[in-house]
Amino acid sequence: MQFVLEVACGTGRVTLRLSQDGADVVGLDLSPAMLHVAREKGGGMRHVRWVHADMRSSNLGGTFALAIIPGHSFQNIVEEEDQVDTLQAVRRHLVPDGLLAAHLDQPEIGWLGDLTGDQGGVCEIAGQFVHPKTRQRFQTLQSRAYEPANQTAVSHKIWEELGPDGEIINRLDRGAIRLHVVFRFEMEHLLARTGFTLEAVYGDFHQNGLEDASSEMVWVARPGTG
Repeated sequence: MQFVLEVACGTGRVTLRLSQDGADVVGLDLSPAMLHVAREKGGGMRHVRWVHADMRSSNLGGTFALAIIPGHSFQNIVEEEDQVDTLQAVRRHLVPDGLLAAHLDQPEIGWLGDLTGDQGGVCEIAGQFVHPKTRQRFQTLQSRAYEPANQTAVSHKIWEELGPDGEIINRLDRGAIRLHVVFRFEMEHLLARTGFTLEAVYGDFHQNGLEDASSEMVWVARPGTG
C-alpha cells in the first residue's frame, strides 16, 4: 500500500508539496506535457512517482490510504458517465478504510446567470504580467460563458506578448476549457452511486461548514462497505 494518490496532478504543485512533507505520493495525469514539467520540478525526489493515465480508467496495481482531487479538477469531466467512471476508479484504488478528498467550486448562481446574458462570451483584458526570467511583458484576455442546459461553464483565455510600445508581437490561444458546474446534491448522488459513504462536506479548507456564502466545496468520503 502506498499513501497518497493525487488524481489530475497537473504540473505537480500539490504532489510535490506533499512529498516534501514526507508523504509517499503518486501523481496521475492524462497530459504528458504537464507530467514532464512535474518531473523536472521534482528533480528526482524520493517520495513521488508520476503516472501517465486516464483518471476514468486508471489501474495502478496498488491501493492507497488517501486519494485527493484538488483544484476543482473533477469539474473538467463534463459527462455523467465519465464522472461515474472516475469515482469508481478512485474507489478501486482505496483501501477499505481509505479516504477521498475532493475540492470543487460551489456554484454562484448570480454570477452564472450574468454569463447567460450580455456578459457571456465577452473577451476582456484580465491582467498583465512580466515574465520573471525574460522580463518580457504579457497580457491575458479572458471570456466566460455558461450553458444552463448542460451545466457547463466555458472559459477561454488568450495570452499576448507585448512589444516595447505595447504592440502585440505574439499570441497564444489554446482554445476554450469546459468545466462542469457541480451542485451539492448532484455530488452527493454521484458519491452514493459509486459506492462511497459521505463523511463531510466543508465550505473551505479549514473544516468550516458549507454555507450559502461559501465559494468552495471540500468533499470527504470513504468507500462504502456494500
